Amino acid sequence: MYVDLPLRALPVGEVAAAAREVEALGFDALAVTESTGNPFIAAALAATTTSHIRIATGIALALPRSPMDVAYAAWDLQALSGGRFALGLGSQVRAHVERRYGAAWERPAARMREHVLALRAIFDAWEQDAPLQFEGEFWTHTLMPPNFRPARHEYGRPPVLLAAVRERMLEVVGEVADGFLGHAFQTAAGLREVTIPAVERGLEASGRSRDAFEIVASVFIASTDEEWEAIRRRVAFYGSTPGYRHVLDHHGLGAVFEALHRRSRAGEWAAMPRSSTTTCSRCSRSAVPIHARSRSRSRPGSGTSLTASASSASSRT
Repeated sequence: MYVDLPLRALPVGEVAAAAREVEALGFDALAVTESTGNPFIAAALAATTTSHIRIATGIALALPRSPMDVAYAAWDLQALSGGRFALGLGSQVRAHVERRYGAAWERPAARMREHVLALRAIFDAWEQDAPLQFEGEFWTHTLMPPNFRPARHEYGRPPVLLAAVRERMLEVVGEVADGFLGHAFQTAAGLREVTIPAVERGLEASGRSRDAFEIVASVFIASTDEEWEAIRRRVAFYGSTPGYRHVLDHHGLGAVFEALHRRSRAGEWAAMPRSSTTTCSRCSRSAVPIHARSRSRSRPGSGTSLTASASSASSRT
């Protein structure tokens, strides 16, 4: 088992010191999020201040960016880190993609699938010094003059890991990605009964097995009462969001979503996780019954597909 630590919404000026501390504490990897800044800049800072742990974006948003933009950043980060970089991508939700980034959202699973296929075509062209010829429904990449072709390096392309929560996107993950980034708002039953079977359908469609595939499963971790309260607030937020309703529905807790969603629309955020008798408490105990945000990771060929990444809820991680 490999243990990662995500640096969540950390100010860019604090990333380098935090990365050094994460490595000194003995973690196997760290991930930088796209919360309040650009994750590729944070990843570059982490890569240049560490020596052996893996550096990953967890996640960078794919849909607002072109595959070429992502490919250049990932290629440079793989070289900068000495082959220690992993490209973690995700779609986010419609409101953020359309209203925060001003990008197109429709058919997100199809877009994500094509995004990864375009990335692979670009990496192929760079690694093989070959012409670039990718023509898809959403993106076209057919120009790569010598002056704009990055130098080849000994580390090769980074692995591409995709985040997903719904079944169609999970199938895309299994079909085109090197690994899966699970969300912390998940249960063991949901993972076994919905998530992994959907990923395996994608793997089967691509003719691949689990042995060559990485799975990152996140859970919430709290070591103090303060951290547990912070986690309950996050669980209440996720539980109020339509994109995560299926997690509660799987456990017969649709009424929990309805109650939390009503309160979120009314701006009653403080009341949502207030007491153990509220619907938020039911969400915390029933839907996500582990006091952890851990991400365990199995590397390809390790024979297991459950992995762990730990973070403190009271910090910015």
